Amino acid sequence: MSVKITVRNFLLALAVFLISETCYAGPPFFTDDPVPVEYKHTEIYFASTLVSDTGGISGTLPMIDMNYGLIPDLHLHATTPFNYTHPRSVAEENEDGEIERTRTKTQYGYGDTELGFKWRLIHETRYFPQVAVYPAVDIPTGNFQRGLGAGRATEFLPVWLQKGWGKWTAYGGSGYWINPGAGNKNWTYLGGVLQRDFPKWFSLGAEINFRTRDTVDGQNGLGLNFGGQFNATENHHFLFSMGTDVHGPNHLTSYLAYQLTF
Repeated sequence: MSVKITVRNFLLALAVFLISETCYAGPPFFTDDPVPVEYKHTEIYFASTLVSDTGGISGTLPMIDMNYGLIPDLHLHATTPFNYTHPRSVAEENEDGEIERTRTKTQYGYGDTELGFKWRLIHETRYFPQVAVYPAVDIPTGNFQRGLGAGRATEFLPVWLQKGWGKWTAYGGSGYWINPGAGNKNWTYLGGVLQRDFPKWFSLGAEINFRTRDTVDGQNGLGLNFGGQFNATENHHFLFSMGTDVHGPNHLTSYLAYQLTF
């Protein structure tokens, strides 16, 4: 009985780790840009994410990401995700020396709510990039016991930069996650994206990111992603990305979204 409880706790902790490692910041990539939503304008993403690694599969379906331009150079942000987790089964030796494979169950439900704001401090000039801060807090509204939330508030404190050259745009930056809890570690994110605009209706980009470990027994991650955006009309957009870790836990990550702007 003690073995089963240990395995169950391990799977729940793993599921929370998977979700926390795959939060998307700047659709369709993990790395964000410093450009806020225009004053009195709104953008809403209806998105789904997926990550697969040796521990299982997790993601969001759907995830609603909303931004509103409250004042010039500043927008408010909220994300309301519905999470799913399906850890792979784990084989353990019981008290009689027999190998038992613990059955796992897919969990689905509302996750942790994210609130924040993006504030552009410096506008782009001919020689200097634009710069913004984008602090956010994840409120523990998800069920930790079912692996659908972190069980505690976490905060992200990033700085983002961007510079454009004709049809090319480069953006990126770094942020620090405050990640309390037994066995957890505060961790750092560093990422960059290079993107090219084709005709106004399409763009493609590539991302590289580095994450330090967020648990005591975790590992650092170095990931690559490729994605883009298709602009059907001025108000309707479709975004996608797919990637993997060159070094780290993730075998596959993906993002798919419909974006409404008005």
